[in-house]
Amino acid sequence: MFVVKKIVASFFYPVALCLGILILGLFCLWATRRQRLGRVLATLGTGLLLLLSMPFISTKLLVPLEQRYPALLHPEKISWEGEKSGTSPKWIVVLGGGHRSDPSLPANSQISPAALGRVVEGVRLYKTIPGSKLLLSGGRGFDPVPEAEVMARIAVLLGVRPQDVRLEPDSRDTADQAELIAKMLGRERFILVTSAAHMPRSMALFKKCGLQPIPAPADFRAPEAQRFSSGRFFPRTSSLEEVNAAVHEYLGLAWAWLRGAI
Repeated sequence: MFVVKKIVASFFYPVALCLGILILGLFCLWATRRQRLGRVLATLGTGLLLLLSMPFISTKLLVPLEQRYPALLHPEKISWEGEKSGTSPKWIVVLGGGHRSDPSLPANSQISPAALGRVVEGVRLYKTIPGSKLLLSGGRGFDPVPEAEVMARIAVLLGVRPQDVRLEPDSRDTADQAELIAKMLGRERFILVTSAAHMPRSMALFKKCGLQPIPAPADFRAPEAQRFSSGRFFPRTSSLEEVNAAVHEYLGLAWAWLRGAI
């Protein structure tokens, strides 16, 4: 089911969807007599690709996800309810965001930019909160090395003590992470670090498991513009990546809702 879910979702991402429409249109134009349908599909695919590559479109899709939870700027003000005499560790849970292990590269080049942003935010919080520890979550996926191990190497390089790092290396998706972390931490309060766009789905899944994490979004990709920019009306490849991220989250929310996971 995990592999099937990944394959089916890929067809709804902007580049695959637009290219699929364009290819079908070209097929109709060159291999059939349905010329009118071919022109319509080719025009639709081109127009949709142009529209989705516009920054103002990608921002509109991402902002509702990213602005749901504000950045945790003052973690020192958190009230750790239930803490016993200040001795319980303050857990900072960092969710993985994609990796590809390669021993010829430094650890920070083996994870995605999203995952790197999450690790950096986790380390920032660790260094701000006395007595805190990191729980790094990420399984193998299609890679022989668990992402949690790669993230741990980066965290140590950034100054985290190895004894303050705990791994969750068996999850394959966010639902797995919520269930496994619930078993590891029980009802302890913790900070949850993931990409800002991914935070609404993560919070919903973790709450469904009976947990009450403190959201600490990272990797903001579409901050609200402070001033007008003409670049917002010209196509760019980064906008397609942002639309891809937004579609991934909306599909994930829909799938989790259909399964009753949120």
